[in-house]
Amino acid sequence: MNSNPDVIVVGGGPAGSTASAILAMHGRTVVCLEKSAFPRYHIGESLIPYTYFTLKRLGMIEKLQASAFTKKYSICFVSQSGKQSQPFFFDSHFDHPATQTWQVLRSEFDGMMRDNAREKGAEIVHGIKVDELILEEGRTVGVRGTDESGKPFELRAPVTIDASGRDALAINQFGWRMPDKALDRFAIWSYWKGALRDPGRAGGATTVAYLPNKGWFWYIPLANDVLSVGLVAKKEYLFRGTQDIEAIYHREIKENVWLIEHLAPASQCDVVRITNEFSYRSLHCASDGLLLAGDAFNFLDPVFSSGMFFAMKSGELAADAVHAALGRSDTSAKAFAEYGKLYCSGIENMRKLVHAFYDERVNYGHFIRKYPELKADLTDCIIGAVDRDFEVMFKAFSEFAVIPPDLDYGMPFEPRRSSAPVGGR
Repeated sequence: MNSNPDVIVVGGGPAGSTASAILAMHGRTVVCLEKSAFPRYHIGESLIPYTYFTLKRLGMIEKLQASAFTKKYSICFVSQSGKQSQPFFFDSHFDHPATQTWQVLRSEFDGMMRDNAREKGAEIVHGIKVDELILEEGRTVGVRGTDESGKPFELRAPVTIDASGRDALAINQFGWRMPDKALDRFAIWSYWKGALRDPGRAGGATTVAYLPNKGWFWYIPLANDVLSVGLVAKKEYLFRGTQDIEAIYHREIKENVWLIEHLAPASQCDVVRITNEFSYRSLHCASDGLLLAGDAFNFLDPVFSSGMFFAMKSGELAADAVHAALGRSDTSAKAFAEYGKLYCSGIENMRKLVHAFYDERVNYGHFIRKYPELKADLTDCIIGAVDRDFEVMFKAFSEFAVIPPDLDYGMPFEPRRSSAPVGGR
């Protein structure tokens, strides 16, 4: 292992592998530390169209085209009574190769991304559990933890990128977690084999099937006749009457006619899984010598499948920001202000759309019928063109829903000298 890299990346998932690959493409020496052996399980299987542009830069498009992953051309929505919308095909809005994307098996996809980073020149080391960031006079100067054998491990570099996912290394060390209380929900999911799919190109669509009280199911067709099927809802709704997640899962399937019909010929082929605390953001995106990317900085409710998009996009933005900062010999918190501004701006656009989705008064069909000229804006935001200005659209949405203001945190923290950057703005 290189003992004197330019950059340490903590975490080898989509954010970490993206950052590692692009830094290596910039000619930087990078060591990426991943605690798990690959392949390893992970949820978050649906790519939205605008992931294409980061994947293209990474040289991944041809590899994905050669894979067995299910091709995704569209999305559709299903009412609780079972009425299914017409599939919305992305190419009816956007004439670009990005309109064909994928439903991926994460154990394979993450391995492909890891291997791609290695091909680009990044060093990926598995079996390293990073326990803490090393701080000297308020600056992050490296990481320490343990290797596979339990032996203490320490590595130093001018910059560390925290891409540790929901382990959220910096957030937990510094007390930076800021939950988005209005979006506090649980997800319960499992996998099925032999479920019904729509014919033709619509067979790869992500389907959002509604439940009472603004809950919803995802229905994602994967390769080898496997379906990822999960629900997202409030704790109070899910855990009424029982704590048994298997019972809750099957009870909720019966709440949607379309799901009952589509799963009737299928058999469940995996355990039922659960997670909570979907939506949060770090108080800060960076401090001296440190940058956060992917779920280590932020996670947003998955209704629009934006998790993988933001992971890879933030990895790309972080890599470019770090490369530029190293070139200026300035890796202070201030050097990452533009990164924070760009990343938070994109998250805010999707976050407002998610809040609108959960407002009882919102019906997207009614919205588009009243404001047909905003259909393109709505679609752009859903498919990941989040760097646009959607002020007009959200002003119109405010007639139907409470659209939250931008969060007033997420920018870099400039630590006081001789103190850790704990919980302050």
